[in-house]
Amino acid sequence: MNLRPLLFSLSLLALPTATTFAQTAPRQLNTQPTLPDSAVRQHQQQRQTALPAPPPNTTRYAVGLKNGQVYRAYDVIVKQPVFGRSYLLLDDGQRFDLDQVRYYEDETGFYVRTTLPKSKRETTLRRDRVGRISLYSITRTQYSNSPYGYSSYGGFGRFGGYGYGYPYGGYQTVKTEYFSKDNGPIEDLSLRNLSVATSDLPASRALLDQARSYQRITTLSYVAAAGVVAAGIFSTFNSNESGAARISPLVYAGLPLLIVPLVLQGKQQRNIKQAISLYNRAQ
Repeated sequence: MNLRPLLFSLSLLALPTATTFAQTAPRQLNTQPTLPDSAVRQHQQQRQTALPAPPPNTTRYAVGLKNGQVYRAYDVIVKQPVFGRSYLLLDDGQRFDLDQVRYYEDETGFYVRTTLPKSKRETTLRRDRVGRISLYSITRTQYSNSPYGYSSYGGFGRFGGYGYGYPYGGYQTVKTEYFSKDNGPIEDLSLRNLSVATSDLPASRALLDQARSYQRITTLSYVAAAGVVAAGIFSTFNSNESGAARISPLVYAGLPLLIVPLVLQGKQQRNIKQAISLYNRAQ
């Protein structure tokens, strides 16, 4: 029996089914799936705003002793016990009394151990600026009766801040500044001392001379304001005793004189900073 015609007929019947399966079968993709545009933009933005990696050993600090030895540590902690001497504690357990230390670093900055002008006791100063004229400061908490939080008016080198007890006075943080020229002795940061230190640069000296004029005007404004306000208060008491209760106009006249020093002190500070920066850049 010849089976060829029968097999040919069966193959014709199966052909549509195979074709249909080929059409309905899922297509295999050769490409990787793509992210939405919003996700791509967000990823690029995160890469742009990411902080750069810090260089190695950024947490390694130096401690220099008076005998010339230098130690390095990843942690330097200042210990100030209630009883006993203050000391530095390094991460490996080493301990040095502050009397042995010439300078040290920690996470808050660079500090030196030195004696202040007109003093025989050592203290710790923070170095705020480096240059031919380097700036140093010390911050203390002290009690003041002033409700304004300033230790002095019209001066330079001493700044105050509001503390506990405002507006009736109380404990306040006071920052006192010093400077050193060419790593020499520590000096008070005053206009007179700075003028002498920068005398070899006329541009800096001119800025300090202008700052000195601001200081004179500030002092005169405070004196004038105090005199006018005192006269106004005296006049107010006299008028109240006579039966006419009113505040003397002199009290109000003295208030503008108190505003002038606030403006001039800002200009004075800018002149001093510019004089120091100019001197350090010129040398």
